[in-house]
Amino acid sequence: MADGSFQPDRNEGAVTALYAAAPAGVSFRKLRKRLLRQTQEAISAYAMIGEGRPRWLVCLSGGKDSYSLLAALLDLQWQGALGVDLLACNLDQGQPGFPKHVLPEFLSRLGVPFRIETKDTYSIVTEKIPEGKTYCSLCSRLRRGHLYRVAREEGCSAIVLGHHRDDALETFLLNLFHGGAIGAMPPKLLNEEGDLLVLRPLIHCAEDDLAKFAEALRFPIIPCDLCGSQEGLQRAAMKKMLDEWEAKYPGRRATMWRALQNVKKSQLADPALMDFAGLSSKPALR
Repeated sequence: MADGSFQPDRNEGAVTALYAAAPAGVSFRKLRKRLLRQTQEAISAYAMIGEGRPRWLVCLSGGKDSYSLLAALLDLQWQGALGVDLLACNLDQGQPGFPKHVLPEFLSRLGVPFRIETKDTYSIVTEKIPEGKTYCSLCSRLRRGHLYRVAREEGCSAIVLGHHRDDALETFLLNLFHGGAIGAMPPKLLNEEGDLLVLRPLIHCAEDDLAKFAEALRFPIIPCDLCGSQEGLQRAAMKKMLDEWEAKYPGRRATMWRALQNVKKSQLADPALMDFAGLSSKPALR
């Protein structure tokens, strides 16, 4: 973990460094304000902080979403609107060509506490998964297990991920079309052991907004294609479908997200959610 002091709610240096290259125009200011508002709303709506002052393990992959997540949390913390302590963490999974220097240099420049954990899950995944198949599912499970361990070692109560609204919608469609279930990505989840939360503060944020934000702040993006397994994913097909709907019917993603927050269980067909057996009509009075 990086040395040096870091005072929660007073990280002016980190925020200054983050926005040093930011555009000065109204458009970016509105974008920043919108993302911070949506992040704060999610944290409040889903009671992510709880009691006391928790410590969060903020998981960084080097992609636009996780960079934006860290930036939003630091910004809210600086404004006194986020009563948590933050520890940034990257899991170096041993992919060939992974630029190990990028994240430590970025986080050191900000003065943010961080931990780089090195575990060669890449070799395990490539050994277990036949050539030509996608690695993501096994890779994700192995990564999550190590992040849980790091969170426990560091005294964190939650691991915090950069999944956004579009990730949740794509997962919803994957479950609908391929899994035979109605489900998406929960904003807040308790792990099976019951000792750690998984939080997604960006769950109200649109991917397009995060992409613009990351580009404006010139984050040193590390591509997620180092394993060469990203072509032909079912998730990519869901994303393409959503893109086509959005182009034809602007606002479709926002409407779908509102629907996931407005579930009418009596109008579904799951007897575990609705007591259909208990429904009975009463004779009309005459």
